[in-house]
Amino acid sequence: MELKTFIQKHRDQWNRLEQSLQEVTKGGRAKNPEKLEQFLSSYQKVSHHLSFCQTYYPNEEITTYLNELVGKAHAILYRDQVNSSQQIKTFFGQTFIRLLIEQWKFVALAFVLFLVGGLGGFLAIINNPLNLYSVLPIEMANAIDPSQLGKNTENIDSPLMSTQIMTNNIQVALLAFASGITFGIGTIYLLIYNGIIIGALAAVFWQHDKFYDFWAFIVPHGIIELTAIFIAGGAGLLMGYRLLVPGSFSRIFQLKKQSLRSVQLLLGTLPLFIIAGIIEGYITPAPISLEWKYGVALITLFALIFYIGWGSLSLRRKKTTALPD
Repeated sequence: MELKTFIQKHRDQWNRLEQSLQEVTKGGRAKNPEKLEQFLSSYQKVSHHLSFCQTYYPNEEITTYLNELVGKAHAILYRDQVNSSQQIKTFFGQTFIRLLIEQWKFVALAFVLFLVGGLGGFLAIINNPLNLYSVLPIEMANAIDPSQLGKNTENIDSPLMSTQIMTNNIQVALLAFASGITFGIGTIYLLIYNGIIIGALAAVFWQHDKFYDFWAFIVPHGIIELTAIFIAGGAGLLMGYRLLVPGSFSRIFQLKKQSLRSVQLLLGTLPLFIIAGIIEGYITPAPISLEWKYGVALITLFALIFYIGWGSLSLRRKKTTALPD
């Protein structure tokens, strides 16, 4: 059976399961036996559709959609058997990792856009230092003083600074994600512009022989912080792409679906922003050697690699038994 024919034949059944999910969630299972029966019937049928797609269309978008739909139904069906701590563990150990792996190409694209902006900002300042006032906001450009890097850190209010940094970074991530509704144009702009700022700053410190020092104050928190921003940016790019190329579904459907996926990805980045904010508020300004700061950066890098790698292996082990027959 051709994929298009398969979708047209069974789309109504999938819509019924989505509607049953909403009704069962609102009404409660015990109070709505008829709705529960309809829900179970739809769940079983769509589970068979998922098995069919996993066999014949493993790399198609429809398989991902059905996997998520059946997964939601499964979670509702067994929600009374799972406590909140288990739900949190499942989300960060499986759901978030799965979503991240599925959209890794868009996360990589977000990184490339940031890198392009960074390289452009760096070259612009290296070629002509006066370009700094064209590239950066005037207030930021005037405030840069490489000779003061790392000085007067004892006057920093670390708790306040950490909170402000976390709030700002989360706002940037939200904006990068939400800009996906502009067909990704706003997200592309934000990623490139933020890259330009970092590149321009790096060029200034390069010119003052403070390049090594500059990155020592950036990478301890920057590895986690930028990774989270790339994930949020990737979510926005994915949304923009699906709006431009909706495939077999309508743009409204893609908007709803990708918005839900992106919100889940954003929730998954919150701990990353919290950790990055704590590092930037307490460790970055701390009076420790630059080598120790780079050491912290390596620890965060290895921790990220371990987390994603461990999650990926767990998903592979559970792939064949994730859903009941």
